[in-house]
Amino acid sequence: MKQSQVDYRQFRLSRINEPQYRHLWLLSGWVVYFILYFLTENLIPPENCHIVHCRLDDIIPFCEWFVIPYVFWYVFVAGSLWIFVRKDIESFKRLSVFIIITQAVAMAAYILYPSRQDLRPDVFPRQNVLTWILGLIYAFDTSTGVCPSLHVAYSIGIASVWLKKPDATKGTKLFVTVAAAVISIATAFVKQHSVVDIIAALPVCLLAELLVYGKWWKKKWRNSTL
Repeated sequence: MKQSQVDYRQFRLSRINEPQYRHLWLLSGWVVYFILYFLTENLIPPENCHIVHCRLDDIIPFCEWFVIPYVFWYVFVAGSLWIFVRKDIESFKRLSVFIIITQAVAMAAYILYPSRQDLRPDVFPRQNVLTWILGLIYAFDTSTGVCPSLHVAYSIGIASVWLKKPDATKGTKLFVTVAAAVISIATAFVKQHSVVDIIAALPVCLLAELLVYGKWWKKKWRNSTL
């Protein structure tokens, strides 16, 4: 395994502007996001939100087993950032910028076109540890500010970065691809998002992909035409 590119044992907040630590400023995007998340969750009442719904939402059954990949998303995000910040600073920068772009677009959408979904079951069909976990998620994360889905956007961004790493194994690339797909699907099965939210995340990811990897795709296209 590659050695850590930066010795963070020497890091102090007062040294964040030094070249070897400057990339950590990108983590401040999370602070801005959580502040905006708190404000939108508490200042925009549900009755002022547009209901997001499509016919597929009624066809997809509730299945608490999908809470496992849904919760794994947190590990997927934090784990990827942790690996990159230690082993691959360039990938850390690209993933962080990808996430910041999707956060900015999503928060603008949540403010300019507030959204909510009314898909959650009033009563769980079964009582088990999975529905208990999902009940905690429902209580913590309200059903407002849902379109586009950041669960989907982050997952696609993580897969995008891993798939472009030349030193990533085929097994790793397969795993992150499947994980991103299953996590995205899981949002609909645990009734945290409408299918509309999942689809709406795709153009947001395309924008982030072009801004982060535009030069990479241009170079790849040129090489393929030679």
